[in-house]
Amino acid sequence: MSGRPPAVDPSRFATSNVLDTCAVWNVLASATLYRVAREWRCLFAITDFVRYECLVKPRRTEDSNSIELRRRLGVQLEARAISVFPVEIADLQVPEIQHERMRMGKGELSALAFTLKTRQALMTDDQHARLIAHQVLPPPGAQTTPHLLGWLVFILALGDSDAHTVIREHEALGRPLRPHFETVLARALEYRLRSRGLSS
Repeated sequence: MSGRPPAVDPSRFATSNVLDTCAVWNVLASATLYRVAREWRCLFAITDFVRYECLVKPRRTEDSNSIELRRRLGVQLEARAISVFPVEIADLQVPEIQHERMRMGKGELSALAFTLKTRQALMTDDQHARLIAHQVLPPPGAQTTPHLLGWLVFILALGDSDAHTVIREHEALGRPLRPHFETVLARALEYRLRSRGLSS
């Protein structure tokens, strides 16, 4: 499959999201990002396949970062702040995603299938999954963790110093999105200036 997902628009963000496995870790890696997103009524759901990949699937090795992320997810699931939903076999057999079954992990595929079924947004930081989502899902299609940060900055829920706190927290747990965060932050500032009529 060729092509690229559309550029992120930080002025718009759908607040009801189904997260794939990587998005779970990236959202929870920053306590600041997750807390503020929840304060602004962002809802996060995962499929039972994603829960399995995150908490049950055996791992050959595990470092302190992954242990901490699993702990955070467990706390949120116990508090029912992140909902878990089953995915039926029939959900995975819809024509829109059938041809992707061999090219995506079960977690990503189940998240895409559940998103298609419920007409929410898919939250993924995988470019291939984003591209597929934008092709088969109605708008907004797919969203990313950097998109969430950019939106929170655009609406002034997070200040510039808060945004850099998010990046530091994210990196402290070994997550790799700094370049994407920085790109979206610059775009959020540009959009904010435009919205105030301060940029041509």
